[in-house]
Amino acid sequence: MNPDAALPTEDYLQALVDHDGGQQAEAAGPRRRPPGTRDASVLAEAAVELFAAAEVTMLPIRWLWHGWLAAGKFHLLGGAPGTGKTTLALALAATLTTAGRWPDGTRCATPRRVVIWSGEDDPADTLVPRLVAAGADLAHVHIVGDVRDQEGERPFDPAQDVPVLAEACARLDDLGLIIVDPIVSAVAADSHKNAEVRRALAPLVDLGQRLGAAVLGITHLSKGTQGREPLERFTGSLAFGALTRIAWATAVMRRAEGAAPRRVFLRVKSNIGPDGGGFGYDLHACDLAAGITTSQVLWGEAIEGEAREIMAQAETPPEAEDEQHAERNEVIQWLREVLAEGPRPAAEVRKLGRNDGIAERTLQRARPRAGVVIRRVGFGRGSVWALAETPPAASAPHQRHLLDPGAAGANGANGTNGETEGDHPKGFER
Repeated sequence: MNPDAALPTEDYLQALVDHDGGQQAEAAGPRRRPPGTRDASVLAEAAVELFAAAEVTMLPIRWLWHGWLAAGKFHLLGGAPGTGKTTLALALAATLTTAGRWPDGTRCATPRRVVIWSGEDDPADTLVPRLVAAGADLAHVHIVGDVRDQEGERPFDPAQDVPVLAEACARLDDLGLIIVDPIVSAVAADSHKNAEVRRALAPLVDLGQRLGAAVLGITHLSKGTQGREPLERFTGSLAFGALTRIAWATAVMRRAEGAAPRRVFLRVKSNIGPDGGGFGYDLHACDLAAGITTSQVLWGEAIEGEAREIMAQAETPPEAEDEQHAERNEVIQWLREVLAEGPRPAAEVRKLGRNDGIAERTLQRARPRAGVVIRRVGFGRGSVWALAETPPAASAPHQRHLLDPGAAGANGANGTNGETEGDHPKGFER
C-alpha cells in the first residue's frame, strides 16, 4: 500500500453517501431553505471547527509528472473533437502504469494504478487497444464497470456513484490516476450553473484528495470560441475551470490542403506551478492484430509560449494568412523595430499594436516570421517577446516554439533528467 495515500475513513465514506443521498432527497423533496433560514434545532447541534494555522504541517506538492500532473489534485483536459483527447489521456496513463518517460523525457518514479470510466468509448474495441498501443501495463489499469445493488445491475453513473467508486478505489494499492470521460457526466443538474457544478464535482475532487490520486476530467471546447482564453472555451460552467488545479488543452494546427495535421498539447492553467508551454504530438494508426487497428500518440518537441497565443496560431487557416500577406510583412517590420532595443512584455507589445491599429491575431501570425520568440520565467501568466538573436537571461529556458521553424529545441524523447517524484526537469524556473 502506498504510505502517502490516505485511505478514506468510514466517516468519509458515509459522508459521501450522505452527500449523494442529500442531493437526491433535495431533488425529490421540497425546495431548500434560503441561506440564513435553517431550522433552529439544526443550528443548535451544528458546530464549525476552527484550527490555528500554526497547527498545520506544510507539505510539498507530490508530482507524478513535475509541473503537469499532481497527486491528489483535480485536472481538466479540453479539446475539439478529433484532437485525440482520450488517446492522449490513455498515453499518459500508460506512462504512469509502467514508470515510463513523460513527454519531456523525465521518468515517472514508480508504477501506479489507473482507474478509467468512459461513457463514450467501448473498452474492448477502443480503450484497451489504445492502452496496448501506448505500452500500458494492463494489470495496473482498472476500468469501471456496472454497479450492483439490491435492484440488480445498472451502468455506473458518476453523478451519483462516487461513494461506491470510493470503496472500490480504496482497495487498490498505489492508485495514481482516476480518469472520468466526459467529466460533464458527473453533473446531474445544469452543467452551466456554477453552484451546481461545484456541488456535483465536490465528492470526486475530495475522493482524489483522500486517496492521493490525480483526477483527470475530459471535456470539449465550445463552438465559436476561437480567440478567447482557452480556459473560458471549455464546455459548461466556468466552475469546471475554477475547480481544476491544472488544465490542459489540445488543438489541431490548420495546415495547407493535403498536408498531414499537427497537434499541440498545452498547459492552459496551473494554480500550483508554472503555466503555459506544451508539446507537439501526432496520432499514428497502428495494427495490433488481425482486424484490430487503433491509434497511438507520437510525442514531438517542447513548445514555449502562452497557450492562448499558440492556440490562435494553430487555428488560423492558411488561406487567411495568404490573404493578409502584404499586411503581415508590414507588421513583421513593425515588430522588429519595436523590439530592436530589447525584450518587451507581451502585454505591452499587444497594447502598442492596438495603438497602431494592429489586431492581436495579426501580431500572432507575424511573430514567428519576424524572428520573435516568447520567453517565460517562473509562475504567473506573464511572458516577454524578444528577437531571437537577443541573448536570453541565464536562468530562462529557450525551447523551440512549434511554429518557429529552425529554432533550437529539446525533444522530449531524448530527455533523461528527473528520476523521482518531486524532482523537476531542466527549464522550469521556480
